[in-house]
Amino acid sequence: MGRENDKQRVVATNRRARHDYLILDDLVCGVELRGTEVKSLREGKAEIAQAYGQIRGGELFLIGSSIPEYSHGTAHNHVIVRDRRLLAKRREIDKWYKKVREKGVTIVPLDVFFEGHLVKVRMALAQGKKLYDKRQAEKEKSARRDMRDAQRRR
Repeated sequence: MGRENDKQRVVATNRRARHDYLILDDLVCGVELRGTEVKSLREGKAEIAQAYGQIRGGELFLIGSSIPEYSHGTAHNHVIVRDRRLLAKRREIDKWYKKVREKGVTIVPLDVFFEGHLVKVRMALAQGKKLYDKRQAEKEKSARRDMRDAQRRR
């Protein structure tokens, strides 16, 4: 009998998040899903590139994420784009709420994945990078790549 909870299968990744934002903190949350959303996610379909997090009424929401309709669904398929409530501890939400009120701090999703049979989303508390920060990060990445290539040639 294998340990199902050790398996993580990534459904969607927000690759722009690490490029555009400086990640301050991250949090793995459950997602409140309806109808055929899980079946659609099992097919590997989800879009979180334009999504963001928002705290309303003491609850954390994922805004702007898209889960396409289930291919074998009926007329009772789920709504594609809607606000999805995230399941996180009150203490974490309150801590993040204080930080989000600061200028330039926002909540962005990093990835959506299955942990066993449960759907989870990794949210990040992030601060927008300036253009010079992006350039600096690109220089460092290029330098690491050059050093790795030089070592391979030896």
